[in-house]
Amino acid sequence: MFRVTISGAFEGLSEAGRDAVLAASRTAFTEEGTFTHDDALSAFTFRCQVPASPDDGEAEATRSALAALDAHGLPYRLLRVAVTDMRAIKIRRKGRG
Repeated sequence: MFRVTISGAFEGLSEAGRDAVLAASRTAFTEEGTFTHDDALSAFTFRCQVPASPDDGEAEATRSALAALDAHGLPYRLLRVAVTDMRAIKIRRKGRG
């Protein structure tokens, strides 16, 4: 599983687009993706969770997340993409004493 965070800026967002962003505003990572945004709805962060097969890498996760963002049909300018491979996360548990 990959978690992808895309930072960007909306360009020429219509009233219907504004409504769509507000409807998809949450902080969770989902396969469809969710938005957080500034008050003016100009800058945004898009969070997307991408399933991973053993052969998938960050480039494939980025392409999938950008496709999920594009599926929303909103005009945007890409600023930054960050990918976290959840398979590589190690959980350190406190020792029992």
